[in-house]
Amino acid sequence: MGSQLWHDIDDIKVEYHPSSGIPTKVYRFEDYGRGPGAPPAVPEADPIPWQPFRTRMDFEVAELAHDAGLSHEQLDRLIRLIHRSRIELFTLKNRKDVRDTWDAASFKMTPFTKEEVIVPFRGVDQTFPLFRRSLWDWVTDLLQDPQVGPNFVFDAQRLSKFNGEKFVRFIHEPWTAHAFWEYQSKIPSDAKPLAFILYADKAKLSSFGRAKGYPVVTRCANLPIGIRNGEGLGGGRVVGWLPIVKEDKQHSGKPAFVNFKNAVWHASFLKILDCLAPLSRLGSAIKCWDDVIRVFYPIVLILSADYEEQAVMALIRGLMGKFPCPVCLVPRDELSNTLKVFPLRTCTETKALLARARECTTLDAREQILSSQSLRDVDSSFGVLEHTDVHRALSHDKLHFNDEGLFSDHKWPELQKWVERLGRQAAVQIDSFFQSIPHWRNLNHFDQVISVSFSDGTKYEDISKLIVFAAHTEAYLLLRCIRSYVEFNMYASLEVHTEDTINNGREALSKLTGLMDKYIEDTAEMSEKSWNFPKKHLSAHLFDDIEAKSTKPNEKMHGPLKDAYQDRTNFKNFAEQILRYNHDSLIAEYIRNKLDHLDSQNLSISDDLEDQPDTALQETDNSDDIDVDSTEPTDAQHFSLGSKQAAMSFTLIEAGSLGNPAFERFRIKLNDFLNRAFAANSIPFPGGRRIQLVASDMIVEYRFLKVNFESLVDWRVSTDYLRCTPMFHGSPRYDCVILQTDTGIIFGKLMLIFTCTVGDVQYPVTLVLPYDRPVGIRPRKDKDFQFWRVKRKPRASAEFFSVHSIVRGCMIVEDVSRPDEFLIVDTIDTDMFLRMQDIRSQ
Repeated sequence: MGSQLWHDIDDIKVEYHPSSGIPTKVYRFEDYGRGPGAPPAVPEADPIPWQPFRTRMDFEVAELAHDAGLSHEQLDRLIRLIHRSRIELFTLKNRKDVRDTWDAASFKMTPFTKEEVIVPFRGVDQTFPLFRRSLWDWVTDLLQDPQVGPNFVFDAQRLSKFNGEKFVRFIHEPWTAHAFWEYQSKIPSDAKPLAFILYADKAKLSSFGRAKGYPVVTRCANLPIGIRNGEGLGGGRVVGWLPIVKEDKQHSGKPAFVNFKNAVWHASFLKILDCLAPLSRLGSAIKCWDDVIRVFYPIVLILSADYEEQAVMALIRGLMGKFPCPVCLVPRDELSNTLKVFPLRTCTETKALLARARECTTLDAREQILSSQSLRDVDSSFGVLEHTDVHRALSHDKLHFNDEGLFSDHKWPELQKWVERLGRQAAVQIDSFFQSIPHWRNLNHFDQVISVSFSDGTKYEDISKLIVFAAHTEAYLLLRCIRSYVEFNMYASLEVHTEDTINNGREALSKLTGLMDKYIEDTAEMSEKSWNFPKKHLSAHLFDDIEAKSTKPNEKMHGPLKDAYQDRTNFKNFAEQILRYNHDSLIAEYIRNKLDHLDSQNLSISDDLEDQPDTALQETDNSDDIDVDSTEPTDAQHFSLGSKQAAMSFTLIEAGSLGNPAFERFRIKLNDFLNRAFAANSIPFPGGRRIQLVASDMIVEYRFLKVNFESLVDWRVSTDYLRCTPMFHGSPRYDCVILQTDTGIIFGKLMLIFTCTVGDVQYPVTLVLPYDRPVGIRPRKDKDFQFWRVKRKPRASAEFFSVHSIVRGCMIVEDVSRPDEFLIVDTIDTDMFLRMQDIRSQ
């Protein structure tokens, strides 16, 4: 098919690295993912995966005790109770037996080891504890696992999608970006790259931050993002616990002591990387899950950390150095310029400069050379790895640089100052707006924002997405900067990037820089704030990073570690206790994974259909607010209806809706809609006669709607959970939707979702209040803030639509400055952001 001269829209072209021996191929969109690299048949399950636990019951009780964090006394009580009323064989005797069995099971996966790190300071050796597990042994465990192994991708690929005129390059995984391809070109043609992602960041473990830990987390970039950023066996894993050097009042802040702390960090990290050093030069053969022996060459492809840690990794002098960027040589006084290109740092040049400085006979001469690039006189741990350049591996960190940096530390405090100057009424108005915003899945809801500080970057991200809709009359230029920042941040959040989105992202950054320059100039006399800081400059490297490495590092590890500190330690020598619990969790996850696989293999398809309830929508009331009692899939691919109510006649509906103009002549308007819909879609009329529902006919209301749609971001199925109910968690909830009509896209609010029976067929219908009245002359701010303004019709103009017409859900908020006019919130997610751009362009 790859040799054909014609292509269908959305065809995917895959160009494989020459070393793979696979020719370029073109796949139909629906077939992509079934070619080379697709997981093979499900492997045979281990029949006794619970060993070394003596029985399955033993493991499951130990697993429960581990997950629940039972005390020693509680565990003993549980074991005694089980022995009193057991049906299945249970052999655990007491808590010591449980602990001994966990220890026996610990070698199913690579365990932690404890070592000493010795670094001299002022002529005296200082000793620090380091906990680590072998990176190579960890990834070997995954390569040999019959369930994780088949998901590995070993060869670089260049992907493109046909848009009707040409193939457009896209990047969605590290092996589809430039750096992976370049690295595979440097190693022997019969070898495969094995790419590591490493994340290091100090974590506050106690409520007041007195207890701290320094975990190092790894992920394998050869695994798909859903696996490596997931919670399962192939997800992120703690592989190190670095020492934290205590501050010394006598030496703290002095260059020698700062260099010492950097030296401790790199001496510790060197022990983590040591196992990869010879293999990065010579390679290593591993017998994989499929009994095929492959030769691998490791590389640290991505280093993810906050700015302070990146400065340590790159061994630069940080904010106070002449060149504070760990990636390029931007002068400190030009950090606010994100458009100018500066020379990139390279590890080769850094090594040469360090060697030249150490040849100097005087400290002044040495300092002059090192300060010319703001370097520290410390050996880098990354120098032992062939083809790993620390400056290229350091990656833009959206959470730390944008959500917890540009916005939370700079733009948001600046806006808070403006609001404070405007007075209490302005703060009340903004807080009231946030209270009134409809609840939305995966979006934090706030009752108050102006006077509140958060420690969670996702909360700041959600505030940034919504604030311009709340306040767009005062602090106009600053709010334009915030809106421009949000557009830039939305591009940074995309899971899949094309040539077009990367170009658009660069344009968004350019626009943001221009607006910020104007704001800085206009407020120079009234503000002492400096906008010359590293996190602003690091935005300049974002899209280069995406083209080179693609990935969005995931950092969900701190939460479980904090929980382990609080719940599973005695707060003394806690690192060892946390890591033991962490490893027990890994072993439990490993055995549970094998047990679940065994169970699914043992269940026949017929048993599965007969015995397993349909739980697709029967989730408990959790963070996603799903509490559906029953669901009836009406069109399983596009939507499902839930929260079924008792059947009602038209007489009851109209009687119960007296005074509500939307429900006037309900049955008559529904008959008109059904007759038009049947005629327009060539659906045969029952008995050949027009539809004439009578007052005694019944409909069935549903108050929950799950809508599936193809995301414009990654072209996969995404889902909205929508409500149409007079009472949900104490308040009415009537969500808004995008509808596809014969004349184009419109927006509307759900007023009723129901099925009605015509002949013997149930048809899903929704009553919607359209937001499609003419808006008239749009204010200037609509262009400045990229607002999409709508006006709703009177309630008496509510219309019926087929539920099939719903494209997806949306959020609509009132423009507080223009009553009876509304704004589409295009920032609720990345799909909505791209979708509204398409709507604007049309």
